[in-house]
Amino acid sequence: MELNRNLTMLTDFYEITMANGYFKNNFKDTVAYFDMFFRKVPDGGGFVIMAGVEQLVEYLKNLTFTDEDIEYLRSKGFGEDFLEYLHNFKFCCDVWAIPEGTPIFPGEPIIKVKGPVIQAQFIETMVLLCINHQSLIATKANRICRAAKGRAVMEFGSRRAQGFDGAIYGARAAYIGGCAGTACTISDEKFGVPALGTMAHSWVQLFDSEYEAFKAYAEEYPDSCTLLVDTYNVLKSGVPNAIKVFNEVLKPLGKRPKGIRIDSGDIAYLSRKARKMLDEAGYEDCGIVASNSLDEYIIKDMMAQGAQVTSFGVGERLITSSSSPVLGGVYKLVAVKNGDVDIPKIKLSENVAKITTPCNKRVYRLYDNETGKAAADLITLADEVVDNSQPYELFDPDFTWKRKTISNFTVRELLEPIFVKGECIYQPKTIQEIKDYCTAQVDTLWDEVKRFENPHNYYVDLSQALWDEKHRLLNENGK
Repeated sequence: MELNRNLTMLTDFYEITMANGYFKNNFKDTVAYFDMFFRKVPDGGGFVIMAGVEQLVEYLKNLTFTDEDIEYLRSKGFGEDFLEYLHNFKFCCDVWAIPEGTPIFPGEPIIKVKGPVIQAQFIETMVLLCINHQSLIATKANRICRAAKGRAVMEFGSRRAQGFDGAIYGARAAYIGGCAGTACTISDEKFGVPALGTMAHSWVQLFDSEYEAFKAYAEEYPDSCTLLVDTYNVLKSGVPNAIKVFNEVLKPLGKRPKGIRIDSGDIAYLSRKARKMLDEAGYEDCGIVASNSLDEYIIKDMMAQGAQVTSFGVGERLITSSSSPVLGGVYKLVAVKNGDVDIPKIKLSENVAKITTPCNKRVYRLYDNETGKAAADLITLADEVVDNSQPYELFDPDFTWKRKTISNFTVRELLEPIFVKGECIYQPKTIQEIKDYCTAQVDTLWDEVKRFENPHNYYVDLSQALWDEKHRLLNENGK
C-alpha cells in the first residue's frame, strides 16, 4: 500500500466507454462544464465541512495512463486510435474548488471543472470519491467536537474504518473537522495529524497485577502517563491503583499524571466518582478520558448528566459516520461551449430535487458586517459580480415571494482556481492551517444553523438572471 500510487484507472468503467464514444463521435475537443454538488446534509444537520481537495489535487497532477493500463484497455476491445489518445493523454482542464474547511450547503457547486469533455467526464469518480468521503468524516467530527463543548476529541477509529484509505484519510478529515489528534500513526507521519494513544486492556492483563502494569507504564512514560482503569473494576481497583502509582512513581520524580481512561460501564457515573477520588488524592489536574462507542448524541447526554470527562476518544461512529454513512455528492454536466458561447444544459426529473441548475456559475457568500455572520450563499452566472456597495435583493428560488434585501455586507467568492489549463496552481496549506480556518469559518454560522436537531435552513439563493435561465430551460425542455 502506497499513498502515492497511480490512481488513474480508479474510475467507473462507463467513464472509459463514454470517453471512447466521445472520441468516435468527434467530441474529443468539445469543452464542457461540470459541477459537483450534494443535495442533503448527513444526520439531518445544517451544513457540511469541505474536505479532500488536497487528495483530488494529487490525483489530477498525476493523471497518466501506464503501458499496463493501455494493455488492459486493449484487452477490453478498445480501438488503437483511442488507445493512442490515452497514451498521449495530458490533463488540460480548469478546476475550481471551495477551500477545505469551509462550511458548504446543498445545491451549490463545490467543485467546478471546465475542459475537453473526455477529460472533464473521466475524472468524475475520483472527484466524488475524494470529496464525498473526507467531507463526510470532517462533518461528523465537527458535530462530535461541538457536542464535547471544548473538550478534546481524539479519533480512535482506525481498526473499524472501511479499509486502510478510510483510516488514513479519515483521520486527516477528522482533524480538519476539529479533532485533537488520531490513533492512526501513519496519518501523523504523512499529514502531521498528531498521533495519540495510551494502552490497551492487554497491557494490564499481561502483568501479574493491575498495579504492576500501571507501575511499569508510569516508569516508562512518566511525562505522558494515562492509565486505563476499567480492565477489572474502575472504582474498586483501577482508580485506587492509579493513585497509588501516581504517588509512588510520578510524585518522587516531580511529575504529574496526564489522566485515566474509562472504556466501559456507565461513564457519566464512573467519571463523577473517579473525579472525587482523584481530587481527594491531590490530583485535581489529572484528566479523565472517555471512550467506548461514543458519538455526538451520547457525548451530549453525558455532558447533561454531569460527566466529569476532560476528553473523548471516538472510534467507529466517527471514522465511518455510521449514523449517516454517505455524503451523496453528484457530478453533473451544466454547460457546453460552442465557439465563444456557453450553451447551458439541464437535467430534468419527476423528482424535483434532482433537477439541476444549469450554466457556468459562481458561488458567493454574503456576510453581515454588523454581526460578522454568514447571511446567505448566492449562486450567479459566471459573468455576474455582486456589488456590495449597493443593497442586494435575495429571494428563495423555490418560494420566490420570500424576498429579503441585504445591505452593509461583505462578499466573498467561494470557488477558487486550483488548475488552469491543466497546470496546478493550488497553494497547499498545513493541516493545522486548514483546521484553524475551519474553526473560524464554522464560527461565522449562526448557532441556529449548528443545531443538531431541526437546524435553521441556511439559504442558498440563485441570482435573478440564473433563476430566469433555469426556468427558461425548464419551460423549453419540459414540454
